[in-house]
Amino acid sequence: MLNHIRVNYMDSVTYTQLVRAAIDGVLQALDPHSRFESYADRNKAAKLQRGELAVTGLVLENVDGAASVLAVMLKSPADKAGLQPGDRLTFVDDTTVAGLDVRALELRLAGDKGSKVHLSFERGPRLEPDTFSVTLKREYVKIPSVSIVRLADPATGYVRLDEFGEKAASEVHDALKRLRGQGATQFILDLRRNPGGEVRASVELASEFFPKNTVVFSTRGRKKEVDTTFVTKRDGEFTTAPLIVLVDGGSASAAEALAASLQDHDRALLLGRRTFGKALMQTVFFTPSGDVIWLTIGRVITPSGRFIQRRYHGLRSEEYRAFGGVAGAGEDTLETFHTDHGRPVRGGGGIAPDVELPRPARIPVWWSAAADSGWGDALADSFALTLPTTPAARASWMNARAEWDTRLVTPFLERVRRRFHVAAEPDSLLAARIGRNLALRVAEVRWGPEARDEFLVRNDPDVRAATDYFRRLPQLLGGPK
Repeated sequence: MLNHIRVNYMDSVTYTQLVRAAIDGVLQALDPHSRFESYADRNKAAKLQRGELAVTGLVLENVDGAASVLAVMLKSPADKAGLQPGDRLTFVDDTTVAGLDVRALELRLAGDKGSKVHLSFERGPRLEPDTFSVTLKREYVKIPSVSIVRLADPATGYVRLDEFGEKAASEVHDALKRLRGQGATQFILDLRRNPGGEVRASVELASEFFPKNTVVFSTRGRKKEVDTTFVTKRDGEFTTAPLIVLVDGGSASAAEALAASLQDHDRALLLGRRTFGKALMQTVFFTPSGDVIWLTIGRVITPSGRFIQRRYHGLRSEEYRAFGGVAGAGEDTLETFHTDHGRPVRGGGGIAPDVELPRPARIPVWWSAAADSGWGDALADSFALTLPTTPAARASWMNARAEWDTRLVTPFLERVRRRFHVAAEPDSLLAARIGRNLALRVAEVRWGPEARDEFLVRNDPDVRAATDYFRRLPQLLGGPK
């Protein structure tokens, strides 16, 4: 059949091209995560892992040929431009990305520091999407597993885990010890926008919060050798400290496995939005030419028996990417499971939090366009220079919401209305988000990156909600009567 195509196709094609296309088609038909990786892409990926290439900060996933944003790296060019999970990439430098493997696409987005790439996106329903474009300047993005370690209040330590790198467990351990030394007796672990990594990485970190031999997750596949139970290897140092975990639709893979184990064993309360629902076991097959096939061989199961992976067969890309909810399934179709203390938890793909928090205000297209233009940064930068550099001024700015509105939000929206000829009348949630973003820029420019992190923690609605739940934690998690 391939030879028949090669001989009769209207343009010249090689047998190698046809074989590659056939392999790609087969793998895409199986599941969203099985894929082919060429030898050249493997080498470039190795350079990217070593930090030798500058990036945009986008983490992409591919379903039905659509390159969707799974996560946006904190403080990256994409983050500064207002890109968000669920945005669909359509063009790179005026070249369509339809049908391209997203691993190869992420490599294409990487390049020399300071070089620019023009990207076009769709946002919202696929039938009537909003479209917009941004130009990003590639930067070296340092990605420590732990990006923020702070006291949210005198008794509450906050740790933001951005990814499950090889040092994730040790970085979290060091962060918890540091916060305990500062007086923290309870902790918030932030897994929002954490795309995870190898699910086995969750076992080492889970060991920090559980006694030895606690089940973290199991795997199940067609072959018996895939069926394995993963347990903690040691007694953790923080097995009794009150713990709340923040999750959202960008929490995936190892982040979901960890969150699910903490929930199923009633070790932590989960707050936020339903997680992404991506947890499959894969193995690697090498070809004689050095190419690689990543093949899914099993599913990940939580201690209570839930599958983390959400349904993907028969779904359009935007349905599979429905962050914070299970696409195509009503609540009555989700099977109920139970935690160690008998609390009901729901299956159906992804991990539903114990407490659902409001979704962040959706970023309109004009916000991304304005961010790309640099108006917001210019406005914040010029205003920042008018503020004193004293500790008192910094402390006052952290909660000066009325001043954010009058000095930043109002002039910003006036310029948006003039430039884009749109109403730009945000509701209260969006106005508050715009104010936080602009005020955050002021804090960073005037008082430095440490002030930025303080601002992020102190003004995060989810973090504030979490601190309020600690006093009810024993009742909410239940326990032996």
